[in-house]
Amino acid sequence: MTYEEAIAYIHGMYWRGSKLGLARVTELCRLLGDPQKQLKYIHVAGTNGKGSTCAMLSRILSTQGYRTGLFVSPFVDRFNERIQFNNMPIPDDELAEIITEISPTVDAMENLPTEFEVITAAAFLYYVRKKCDYVVLEVGLGGELDSTNVIDTPLLSIITAIDYDHMHILGNTIQEIASAKAGIIKNGGTVLFYGQHPDALPVIEAACKKHGATLHVVDRSSLKEGSYDLPGQPFDYKSYTDLRLGLLGKYQMNNAATVIDAVELLRAQGVQISDAALRKGLQETVWPARFELLREDPPFFVDGGHNPHGVKGTVDTYLRLFPDRKAKIIMGMMRDKDVSQSIELLLPIAKEFYTVTPNNDRAMPSEELAALIRTFGATATPFSSVADAIETAGRGKEPSLAVGSLYMAGEVHEAFRTLMKMGRFEE
Repeated sequence: MTYEEAIAYIHGMYWRGSKLGLARVTELCRLLGDPQKQLKYIHVAGTNGKGSTCAMLSRILSTQGYRTGLFVSPFVDRFNERIQFNNMPIPDDELAEIITEISPTVDAMENLPTEFEVITAAAFLYYVRKKCDYVVLEVGLGGELDSTNVIDTPLLSIITAIDYDHMHILGNTIQEIASAKAGIIKNGGTVLFYGQHPDALPVIEAACKKHGATLHVVDRSSLKEGSYDLPGQPFDYKSYTDLRLGLLGKYQMNNAATVIDAVELLRAQGVQISDAALRKGLQETVWPARFELLREDPPFFVDGGHNPHGVKGTVDTYLRLFPDRKAKIIMGMMRDKDVSQSIELLLPIAKEFYTVTPNNDRAMPSEELAALIRTFGATATPFSSVADAIETAGRGKEPSLAVGSLYMAGEVHEAFRTLMKMGRFEE
Protein backbone atom coordinates (compact mmCIF):
# COMPACT_ATOMS: atom_id res chain seq x y z
CA MET A 1 0.00 0.00 0.00
CA THR A 2 0.92 3.61 -0.45
CA TYR A 3 0.45 5.96 2.49
CA GLU A 4 -2.79 7.25 0.99
CA GLU A 5 -4.05 3.69 0.52
CA ALA A 6 -3.12 2.81 4.10
CA ILE A 7 -5.04 5.80 5.48
CA ALA A 8 -8.02 4.91 3.28
CA TYR A 9 -7.86 1.33 4.58
CA ILE A 10 -7.83 2.51 8.21
CA HIS A 11 -10.67 4.98 7.73
CA GLY A 12 -12.61 2.37 5.76
CA MET A 13 -13.27 0.65 9.08
CA TYR A 14 -15.13 3.66 10.40
CA TRP A 15 -18.51 2.05 9.70
CA ARG A 16 -17.74 -0.56 12.36
CA GLY A 17 -18.03 2.20 14.93
CA SER A 18 -16.68 2.21 18.47
CA LYS A 19 -17.27 -1.22 19.98
CA LEU A 20 -15.90 -1.44 23.49
CA GLY A 21 -14.42 -4.78 24.49
CA LEU A 22 -11.08 -6.55 24.39
CA ALA A 23 -11.91 -9.77 22.50
CA ARG A 24 -11.12 -8.46 19.02
CA VAL A 25 -7.93 -6.57 19.88
CA THR A 26 -6.71 -9.49 22.01
CA GLU A 27 -7.21 -11.86 19.08
CA LEU A 28 -5.57 -9.45 16.61
CA CYS A 29 -2.54 -8.98 18.84
CA ARG A 30 -2.26 -12.75 19.33
CA LEU A 31 -2.25 -13.29 15.57
CA LEU A 32 0.49 -10.66 15.25
CA GLY A 33 2.68 -12.33 17.88
CA ASP A 34 1.54 -10.31 20.92
CA PRO A 35 3.83 -7.32 20.35
CA GLN A 36 2.23 -5.53 23.31
CA LYS A 37 3.84 -8.03 25.70
CA GLN A 38 7.34 -6.91 24.66
CA LEU A 39 7.02 -3.31 25.91
CA LYS A 40 6.95 -1.33 29.16
CA TYR A 41 4.13 1.16 29.64
CA ILE A 42 2.87 4.19 31.44
CA HIS A 43 -0.90 3.86 30.90
CA VAL A 44 -2.99 7.04 31.14
CA ALA A 45 -6.79 7.33 31.47
CA GLY A 46 -9.07 10.19 32.53
CA THR A 47 -11.66 12.66 31.23
CA ASN A 48 -9.39 15.66 30.68
CA GLY A 49 -5.63 16.18 30.75
CA LYS A 50 -4.66 12.77 29.34
CA GLY A 51 -2.99 14.09 26.21
CA SER A 52 -1.04 16.86 27.92
CA THR A 53 0.10 14.52 30.69
CA CYS A 54 1.25 11.98 28.10
CA ALA A 55 3.05 14.66 26.09
CA MET A 56 4.99 15.90 29.13
CA LEU A 57 5.99 12.39 30.20
CA SER A 58 7.08 11.49 26.68
CA ARG A 59 9.17 14.65 26.39
CA ILE A 60 10.85 14.04 29.75
CA LEU A 61 11.67 10.40 28.98
CA SER A 62 13.06 11.20 25.53
CA THR A 63 15.04 14.13 26.97
CA GLN A 64 16.60 11.63 29.37
CA GLY A 65 17.69 9.63 26.32
CA TYR A 66 15.14 6.82 26.38
CA ARG A 67 13.59 5.52 23.17
CA THR A 68 10.04 6.60 23.86
CA GLY A 69 6.75 5.70 22.22
CA LEU A 70 3.70 7.94 22.52
CA PHE A 71 0.19 6.84 21.57
CA VAL A 72 -2.56 9.49 21.66
CA SER A 73 -5.92 10.39 20.16
CA PRO A 74 -7.42 12.18 18.40
CA PHE A 75 -4.94 13.82 16.06
CA VAL A 76 -5.04 17.55 15.31
CA ASP A 77 -3.32 18.10 11.95
CA ARG A 78 -2.33 14.67 10.58
CA PHE A 79 -3.29 11.10 11.39
CA ASN A 80 0.37 10.15 12.03
CA GLU A 81 0.37 12.22 15.24
CA ARG A 82 -1.46 9.36 16.94
CA ILE A 83 1.62 7.11 16.81
CA GLN A 84 4.84 8.88 17.80
CA PHE A 85 8.43 7.91 18.53
CA ASN A 86 10.61 10.36 20.45
CA ASN A 87 7.87 12.96 19.99
CA MET A 88 7.86 12.67 16.19
CA PRO A 89 4.89 11.24 14.26
CA ILE A 90 5.36 7.92 12.50
CA PRO A 91 6.73 8.53 8.96
CA ASP A 92 4.32 7.94 6.09
CA ASP A 93 6.30 5.05 4.63
CA GLU A 94 6.56 3.19 7.95
CA LEU A 95 2.85 3.56 8.63
CA ALA A 96 2.06 2.27 5.13
CA GLU A 97 4.45 -0.66 5.62
CA ILE A 98 2.87 -1.76 8.89
CA ILE A 99 -0.71 -1.45 7.64
CA THR A 100 0.23 -3.39 4.49
CA GLU A 101 1.67 -6.13 6.68
CA ILE A 102 -1.22 -6.48 9.11
CA SER A 103 -4.14 -5.98 6.69
CA PRO A 104 -4.35 -9.66 5.57
CA THR A 105 -4.55 -10.72 9.22
CA VAL A 106 -7.22 -8.11 9.93
CA ASP A 107 -9.27 -9.06 6.87
CA ALA A 108 -9.15 -12.77 7.74
CA MET A 109 -10.60 -12.30 11.23
CA GLU A 110 -14.13 -13.59 11.70
CA ASN A 111 -15.02 -10.77 14.09
CA LEU A 112 -13.55 -7.78 12.28
CA PRO A 113 -11.73 -5.25 14.51
CA THR A 114 -12.59 -1.55 14.64
CA GLU A 115 -10.44 1.30 13.34
CA PHE A 116 -9.10 2.09 16.81
CA GLU A 117 -8.23 -1.54 17.49
CA VAL A 118 -6.22 -1.77 14.27
CA ILE A 119 -4.42 1.49 15.05
CA THR A 120 -3.60 0.23 18.55
CA ALA A 121 -2.14 -3.04 17.25
CA ALA A 122 -0.17 -1.18 14.56
CA ALA A 123 1.28 1.10 17.23
CA PHE A 124 2.46 -1.86 19.31
CA LEU A 125 4.26 -3.30 16.27
CA TYR A 126 5.88 0.05 15.51
CA TYR A 127 7.14 0.50 19.08
CA VAL A 128 8.62 -2.99 19.12
CA ARG A 129 10.44 -2.28 15.87
CA LYS A 130 11.75 1.03 17.19
CA LYS A 131 13.03 -0.85 20.27
CA CYS A 132 11.21 1.51 22.62
CA ASP A 133 12.39 1.53 26.21
CA TYR A 134 9.05 2.92 27.37
CA VAL A 135 5.66 3.63 25.82
CA VAL A 136 3.33 6.35 27.10
CA LEU A 137 -0.08 4.95 26.22
CA GLU A 138 -3.21 7.11 26.25
CA VAL A 139 -6.60 5.44 26.65
CA GLY A 140 -8.97 6.17 23.79
CA LEU A 141 -12.29 5.97 25.66
CA GLY A 142 -13.06 4.89 29.21
CA GLY A 143 -10.48 2.41 30.42
CA GLU A 144 -11.66 -1.07 31.30
CA LEU A 145 -12.90 -1.98 27.81
CA ASP A 146 -10.60 0.29 25.81
CA SER A 147 -8.31 -1.39 23.26
CA THR A 148 -5.18 -0.12 25.03
CA ASN A 149 -6.17 -2.16 28.09
CA VAL A 150 -4.98 -5.30 26.31
CA ILE A 151 -1.59 -4.72 27.96
CA ASP A 152 -0.42 -6.48 31.13
CA THR A 153 0.37 -4.58 34.33
CA PRO A 154 2.21 -1.38 33.35
CA LEU A 155 4.98 0.33 35.26
CA LEU A 156 2.46 3.00 36.19
CA SER A 157 -1.27 3.59 35.70
CA ILE A 158 -2.28 7.26 35.77
CA ILE A 159 -5.86 8.49 36.07
CA THR A 160 -6.13 12.21 35.33
CA ALA A 161 -9.08 14.54 36.02
CA ILE A 162 -12.47 12.82 36.01
CA ASP A 163 -15.64 14.62 35.02
CA TYR A 164 -18.81 14.18 32.99
CA ASP A 165 -18.21 13.09 29.38
CA HIS A 166 -19.31 10.22 27.13
CA MET A 167 -22.12 9.54 29.61
CA HIS A 168 -24.06 7.47 27.04
CA ILE A 169 -21.20 4.97 27.17
CA LEU A 170 -19.49 5.36 30.55
CA GLY A 171 -22.42 6.19 32.84
CA ASN A 172 -24.34 9.16 34.20
CA THR A 173 -22.58 9.56 37.56
CA ILE A 174 -19.04 10.40 38.55
CA GLN A 175 -18.85 7.04 40.31
CA GLU A 176 -19.78 5.15 37.13
CA ILE A 177 -17.34 7.14 35.01
CA ALA A 178 -14.57 6.66 37.60
CA SER A 179 -15.28 2.92 37.63
CA ALA A 180 -14.73 2.77 33.86
CA LYS A 181 -11.47 4.70 34.16
CA ALA A 182 -10.35 2.51 37.07
CA GLY A 183 -10.53 -0.44 34.73
CA ILE A 184 -6.91 0.20 33.75
CA ILE A 185 -5.80 -0.72 37.28
CA LYS A 186 -4.06 -4.10 37.17
CA ASN A 187 -3.04 -6.66 39.77
CA GLY A 188 -0.08 -5.48 41.84
CA GLY A 189 0.21 -2.23 39.91
CA THR A 190 1.23 1.27 40.91
CA VAL A 191 -1.52 3.86 40.46
CA LEU A 192 -1.39 7.66 40.45
CA PHE A 193 -4.67 9.60 40.67
CA TYR A 194 -5.12 13.30 39.92
CA GLY A 195 -7.71 13.27 42.69
CA GLN A 196 -9.81 16.36 42.08
CA HIS A 197 -13.27 14.82 42.46
CA PRO A 198 -14.25 13.55 45.93
CA ASP A 199 -16.89 11.19 44.48
CA ALA A 200 -14.27 9.51 42.29
CA LEU A 201 -11.64 8.82 44.96
CA PRO A 202 -13.51 6.03 46.83
CA VAL A 203 -14.04 4.23 43.50
CA ILE A 204 -10.34 4.41 42.66
CA GLU A 205 -9.42 3.29 46.19
CA ALA A 206 -11.76 0.29 45.96
CA ALA A 207 -10.31 -0.75 42.60
CA CYS A 208 -6.78 -0.54 43.96
CA LYS A 209 -7.74 -2.63 46.99
CA LYS A 210 -9.39 -5.24 44.77
CA HIS A 211 -6.26 -5.59 42.61
CA GLY A 212 -3.65 -5.23 45.34
CA ALA A 213 -2.40 -2.07 43.68
CA THR A 214 -0.68 0.82 45.47
CA LEU A 215 -2.49 4.16 45.18
CA HIS A 216 -0.85 7.59 45.21
CA VAL A 217 -2.87 10.84 44.99
CA VAL A 218 -1.45 14.11 43.67
CA ASP A 219 -1.04 16.72 46.43
CA ARG A 220 -2.08 19.87 44.59
CA SER A 221 -1.89 21.88 47.82
CA SER A 222 1.89 21.77 47.29
CA LEU A 223 1.54 23.57 43.96
CA LYS A 224 2.50 27.25 43.94
CA GLU A 225 1.95 29.47 40.93
CA GLY A 226 4.47 32.04 39.81
CA SER A 227 3.95 35.08 37.59
CA TYR A 228 2.14 34.32 34.37
CA ASP A 229 2.77 35.52 30.84
CA LEU A 230 2.45 34.36 27.25
CA PRO A 231 5.86 32.64 26.97
CA GLY A 232 4.92 30.18 29.72
CA GLN A 233 4.31 29.78 33.42
CA PRO A 234 6.74 29.33 36.31
CA PHE A 235 5.70 27.30 39.34
CA ASP A 236 6.93 25.35 42.36
CA TYR A 237 5.82 21.88 43.39
CA LYS A 238 6.88 20.16 46.57
CA SER A 239 10.69 20.44 46.74
CA TYR A 240 10.96 21.52 43.08
CA THR A 241 11.33 25.26 42.73
CA ASP A 242 11.63 27.61 39.75
CA LEU A 243 10.09 25.15 37.32
CA ARG A 244 8.80 26.53 34.02
CA LEU A 245 6.07 24.99 31.94
CA GLY A 246 5.89 25.79 28.25
CA LEU A 247 2.17 25.01 28.01
CA LEU A 248 -0.06 28.01 28.74
CA GLY A 249 -3.26 26.58 30.21
CA LYS A 250 -3.74 27.32 33.89
CA TYR A 251 -4.91 23.72 34.28
CA GLN A 252 -1.56 22.52 32.88
CA MET A 253 0.17 23.14 36.20
CA ASN A 254 -2.10 20.52 37.76
CA ASN A 255 -1.16 18.14 34.95
CA ALA A 256 2.51 19.01 35.50
CA ALA A 257 2.19 18.17 39.21
CA THR A 258 0.78 14.78 38.17
CA VAL A 259 3.75 14.31 35.83
CA ILE A 260 6.27 15.17 38.56
CA ASP A 261 4.69 12.62 40.89
CA ALA A 262 4.76 10.11 38.03
CA VAL A 263 8.49 10.74 37.54
CA GLU A 264 9.13 10.09 41.22
CA LEU A 265 7.14 6.83 41.08
CA LEU A 266 9.06 5.73 37.99
CA ARG A 267 12.34 6.53 39.73
CA ALA A 268 11.26 4.30 42.63
CA GLN A 269 11.02 1.47 40.09
CA GLY A 270 14.53 2.03 38.81
CA VAL A 271 13.86 4.35 35.88
CA GLN A 272 16.70 6.88 35.80
CA ILE A 273 15.34 10.41 35.26
CA SER A 274 17.44 13.40 36.22
CA ASP A 275 16.08 16.67 37.57
CA ALA A 276 17.61 18.35 34.52
CA ALA A 277 15.61 16.11 32.16
CA LEU A 278 12.46 16.77 34.19
CA ARG A 279 12.91 20.54 34.03
CA LYS A 280 13.87 20.61 30.36
CA GLY A 281 11.06 18.25 29.40
CA LEU A 282 8.41 20.35 31.12
CA GLN A 283 9.67 23.56 29.58
CA GLU A 284 9.95 22.16 26.05
CA THR A 285 6.69 20.21 25.87
CA VAL A 286 4.61 21.29 22.90
CA TRP A 287 1.03 20.09 22.65
CA PRO A 288 -1.25 21.51 19.94
CA ALA A 289 -4.69 22.97 20.63
CA ARG A 290 -4.29 23.14 24.40
CA PHE A 291 -4.64 26.88 24.90
CA GLU A 292 -2.16 27.22 22.06
CA LEU A 293 -1.01 30.71 21.10
CA LEU A 294 -1.11 31.16 17.33
CA ARG A 295 -0.52 34.90 17.29
CA GLU A 296 0.63 37.23 20.04
CA ASP A 297 -0.54 40.65 18.80
CA PRO A 298 -3.47 40.73 18.76
CA PRO A 299 -3.69 37.46 20.67
CA PHE A 300 -5.24 34.47 18.94
CA PHE A 301 -5.61 31.16 20.78
CA VAL A 302 -7.00 27.73 19.95
CA ASP A 303 -8.07 25.33 22.67
CA GLY A 304 -9.66 21.90 22.41
CA GLY A 305 -11.86 22.27 25.49
CA HIS A 306 -14.76 20.08 24.37
CA ASN A 307 -16.75 19.47 27.57
CA PRO A 308 -17.68 21.70 30.54
CA HIS A 309 -14.67 20.69 32.63
CA GLY A 310 -12.32 21.46 29.75
CA VAL A 311 -14.06 24.71 28.87
CA LYS A 312 -13.87 25.87 32.49
CA GLY A 313 -10.10 25.39 32.33
CA THR A 314 -10.02 27.42 29.14
CA VAL A 315 -12.00 30.26 30.72
CA ASP A 316 -9.86 30.26 33.89
CA THR A 317 -6.72 30.54 31.77
CA TYR A 318 -8.14 33.35 29.66
CA LEU A 319 -9.21 35.37 32.71
CA ARG A 320 -5.76 34.97 34.19
CA LEU A 321 -4.24 36.51 31.08
CA PHE A 322 -6.94 39.06 30.26
CA PRO A 323 -9.09 39.82 33.32
CA ASP A 324 -10.50 43.00 31.75
CA ARG A 325 -10.76 42.12 28.05
CA LYS A 326 -13.52 40.23 26.27
CA ALA A 327 -12.71 37.75 23.51
CA LYS A 328 -14.21 36.99 20.15
CA ILE A 329 -15.12 33.31 20.48
CA ILE A 330 -14.99 30.96 17.50
CA MET A 331 -16.94 27.92 18.66
CA GLY A 332 -17.62 24.45 17.24
CA MET A 333 -19.00 21.56 19.27
CA MET A 334 -20.06 17.94 19.04
CA ARG A 335 -23.79 17.48 19.48
CA ASP A 336 -23.34 14.74 22.11
CA LYS A 337 -21.51 17.07 24.53
CA ASP A 338 -23.08 19.34 27.15
CA VAL A 339 -23.13 22.29 24.78
CA SER A 340 -25.40 24.52 26.88
CA GLN A 341 -23.17 24.36 29.94
CA SER A 342 -20.10 25.07 27.82
CA ILE A 343 -21.81 28.18 26.42
CA GLU A 344 -22.71 29.37 29.93
CA LEU A 345 -19.10 29.02 31.02
CA LEU A 346 -17.88 31.07 28.05
CA LEU A 347 -20.37 33.94 28.44
CA PRO A 348 -18.30 35.97 30.97
CA ILE A 349 -15.35 36.25 28.58
CA ALA A 350 -17.25 36.54 25.30
CA LYS A 351 -17.65 39.74 23.31
CA GLU A 352 -19.49 37.79 20.62
CA PHE A 353 -19.58 34.28 19.14
CA TYR A 354 -18.71 33.03 15.66
CA THR A 355 -20.02 29.49 15.20
CA VAL A 356 -18.69 26.79 12.87
CA THR A 357 -19.43 23.16 12.07
CA PRO A 358 -16.44 20.88 12.82
CA ASN A 359 -15.68 18.24 10.21
CA ASN A 360 -17.27 15.31 12.04
CA ASP A 361 -20.52 13.40 11.73
CA ARG A 362 -21.36 14.19 15.37
CA ALA A 363 -20.90 17.95 14.95
CA MET A 364 -23.64 20.43 15.82
CA PRO A 365 -24.37 22.59 12.74
CA SER A 366 -23.17 26.18 13.06
CA GLU A 367 -26.69 27.61 12.58
CA GLU A 368 -28.08 25.43 15.36
CA LEU A 369 -25.21 26.34 17.70
CA ALA A 370 -25.67 30.05 16.98
CA ALA A 371 -29.39 29.81 17.70
CA LEU A 372 -28.67 28.07 21.01
CA ILE A 373 -26.14 30.75 22.00
CA ARG A 374 -28.70 33.49 21.27
CA THR A 375 -31.07 31.94 23.82
CA PHE A 376 -28.51 33.02 26.43
CA GLY A 377 -28.75 36.64 25.26
CA ALA A 378 -25.39 36.64 23.47
CA THR A 379 -24.55 37.68 19.90
CA ALA A 380 -23.76 34.76 17.62
CA THR A 381 -23.09 34.60 13.88
CA PRO A 382 -22.92 31.26 12.04
CA PHE A 383 -20.27 30.69 9.37
CA SER A 384 -20.14 28.11 6.62
CA SER A 385 -16.38 27.59 7.01
CA VAL A 386 -13.79 27.76 9.76
CA ALA A 387 -11.61 29.99 7.57
CA ASP A 388 -14.37 32.61 7.17
CA ALA A 389 -15.02 32.67 10.92
CA ILE A 390 -11.32 33.04 11.70
CA GLU A 391 -10.85 35.81 9.13
CA THR A 392 -13.74 37.79 10.58
CA ALA A 393 -12.83 37.25 14.23
CA GLY A 394 -9.11 37.79 13.65
CA ARG A 395 -9.50 41.40 12.58
CA GLY A 396 -9.25 44.20 15.10
CA LYS A 397 -7.36 44.38 18.39
CA GLU A 398 -9.46 42.15 20.64
CA PRO A 399 -8.17 38.70 21.61
CA SER A 400 -9.68 35.80 19.68
CA LEU A 401 -10.24 32.30 21.03
CA ALA A 402 -11.18 29.25 18.95
CA VAL A 403 -12.66 26.70 21.34
CA GLY A 404 -14.57 23.46 21.20
CA SER A 405 -13.90 20.14 19.57
CA LEU A 406 -10.37 18.94 18.90
CA TYR A 407 -11.76 17.86 15.53
CA MET A 408 -12.00 21.58 14.71
CA ALA A 409 -8.46 22.44 15.81
CA GLY A 410 -6.76 21.06 12.71
CA GLU A 411 -9.03 23.18 10.52
CA VAL A 412 -8.18 26.21 12.66
CA HIS A 413 -4.44 25.57 12.25
CA GLU A 414 -4.68 25.22 8.47
CA ALA A 415 -6.98 28.19 7.98
CA PHE A 416 -5.00 30.45 10.29
CA ARG A 417 -1.68 29.71 8.55
CA THR A 418 -3.23 30.33 5.14
CA LEU A 419 -4.87 33.60 6.18
CA MET A 420 -1.67 34.88 7.81
CA LYS A 421 0.29 34.21 4.61
CA MET A 422 -2.37 36.05 2.59
CA GLY A 423 -2.37 39.02 4.97
CA ARG A 424 -6.14 38.72 5.35
CA PHE A 425 -6.24 39.90 8.97
CA GLU A 426 -5.24 43.45 8.12
CA GLU A 427 -7.84 46.15 8.74
